[in-house]
Amino acid sequence: MNYFTRLSIELANQRNYLDQLFSVYPLIPDNIRTIDKIKWNKIETAFNNNNNEALLRSLLELDLFPIKDGYIPYLRKDKTSIDRNPNTVNRICGRIRELGLDKLYERCSEPKETNRQMGPLFRRWVEKGTLGIFPVEKDLFHNTTENAILKGSDALLKEYAKKYLGYEREDKKGIDFLARFNGKYIIGEAKFISDEGGHQNDQFLDAMTALKTKASNANVINVAILDGVLYIHSRRKMYKTTSSSELPIISALLLRDFLYSL
Repeated sequence: MNYFTRLSIELANQRNYLDQLFSVYPLIPDNIRTIDKIKWNKIETAFNNNNNEALLRSLLELDLFPIKDGYIPYLRKDKTSIDRNPNTVNRICGRIRELGLDKLYERCSEPKETNRQMGPLFRRWVEKGTLGIFPVEKDLFHNTTENAILKGSDALLKEYAKKYLGYEREDKKGIDFLARFNGKYIIGEAKFISDEGGHQNDQFLDAMTALKTKASNANVINVAILDGVLYIHSRRKMYKTTSSSELPIISALLLRDFLYSL
């Protein structure tokens, strides 16, 4: 097991791990979505007039659809399919009408899922200088050999890694963290794994893919900056993968120690 992975497991199981982690991921569950008044008036009018087609079209304009249904992504991508599939429209709208207008508004304004908030929160934490230095723009990062953290979007970080470090990952996934410490380049994927199964498993596998992605520059070190249930002792696959890794899977809380140990 990697040394810092072992430390991360010990930290998560022996100390006030979640209390400390809140400094990195300060989740705000009551941060509800704002619904545009004009859009809501269209929804309310269609609801009261029993116009299912208009109701569905109006709801598809919102960021969050109020019910889970496997046909919704198709309808979002091809609005013309609404005209061609009246039975599907009526079936979905029947479920929506069961909610009533008050519950419908509540569903449409629910907060974003916590796992969707994680990337920006990690970046804000890094930008506070918590790791001992503040991130810098691309030109300054590139034209110095000193310890530095690259500032920018995940797409910018990935572009730099591909162009200058030979980072070979070809999918559309960006990079959450790129730094240089003591001549080593650290490329990291940061995630909070709040549960097991479904999307959370996909998040974990995505981090594992990033961890194993090769780079032609011999000074590149990949890290998976992960927190959450993966450190809980169990027989489940996520913990087994973590505890058996020789590559660095580390908590954000130990990232500073890892960087200065290089």
